[in-house]
Amino acid sequence: MRDDFFLGFERNKCAGTRNYVAILPSVVCANEVARIIEERVDGTRAFLHHQGCIQMGRDLEQTFRSLLGFGLNPNCHSVLVIGLGCEAIDAEKLANEIAKSGKPVDLIKIQDMGGTLRSVDKGIKIAREFVEIASQQHRKQIPVSELTIGVKCGASDTTSGIASNPATGVAADMIIERGGRVIFGETTEVIGAEHVLARRALTSDVAERLYKAVERIEMEGKKMGVDLRGSQPTPGNIKGGLSSIEEKSLGAIRKAGTSPLVSVIEYAGRPNDKGLIFMDSPGREVEVVSGFMASGAQVIVFSTGLGAPFGLPVVPVIKVTGNPKTAKFRQDDIDLDVSNIINGEETIENAGKRIYDEIIAVASGKLVKSEILGYRFVDIWRIGPTL
Repeated sequence: MRDDFFLGFERNKCAGTRNYVAILPSVVCANEVARIIEERVDGTRAFLHHQGCIQMGRDLEQTFRSLLGFGLNPNCHSVLVIGLGCEAIDAEKLANEIAKSGKPVDLIKIQDMGGTLRSVDKGIKIAREFVEIASQQHRKQIPVSELTIGVKCGASDTTSGIASNPATGVAADMIIERGGRVIFGETTEVIGAEHVLARRALTSDVAERLYKAVERIEMEGKKMGVDLRGSQPTPGNIKGGLSSIEEKSLGAIRKAGTSPLVSVIEYAGRPNDKGLIFMDSPGREVEVVSGFMASGAQVIVFSTGLGAPFGLPVVPVIKVTGNPKTAKFRQDDIDLDVSNIINGEETIENAGKRIYDEIIAVASGKLVKSEILGYRFVDIWRIGPTL
């Protein structure tokens, strides 16, 4: 087995592939202050989201867990939490929990500061000081075993299940063989293929947790009067030639490779195990990859047939397609073309090796196209009602 490395930033017990100062609103009402600070201070990234208040129970806990995970992500050097002052999320507790990681952390509450302008002025000063400290850190050789990769497929078509997904699976296996961690999710897109995945579960408990996650999401569908099993995929998937959710699921799970399934975690949970991890999560792109970011993913591989332009604030998203038309027509968004698999000019194994090499290059600092274009979406999966 190769002893591979990437060039990353050393953190306390982990490593980053990027070195940003995070501007983290605890609630949607603090977004504008965070956005203005990001615009004024180079080297910062704002996590603009829509949650943080008028939530309760598990829903509020999930939002807190997600925000905490964003702050703890290894790609954040330091964190400035922006609170409003009356929101449901305890901004002070959030800042204190992030600070336990050893990162520099500070907190501003807009109501305590006397409004937007004073908060912005104070935030710019703090963010600027954090960036100065972060800029003194340099990349070092770090073993691949320190990498956590999120893998996701979306805007899928018939090429996804036979080209870009299995090639991504080869790369996922290579990360795991070298001691790293791979997270995949999309519980809705396991329906019809859960028995295939369950056979790879390391223990009966892991298999049972997978079955329960699928059962729960099906029940959620039935509450809305929809039987997800046997239903058709999204309009985009139908346009792409997929006939059923079972067909979509059997193609989707191929992006997770062939390694044993070692653990099933909740949305935005922090995995303890290395190897292949399943996150109970929705299928919608931005919500699930935001969950991967909260769980510590430093790089994400996105396999797509039709193409989808999005990116995260601090985690690079590598877009891979097996559709030659998408690779050519949507080249502004696609990072890697593996469509030669379709015409028989490249093996899945060789394409997977190219994806693995791209992961190492991006982890070492190469920018992906969504970063260059400035895409910085965040969306936290909400499971409760809007009150």
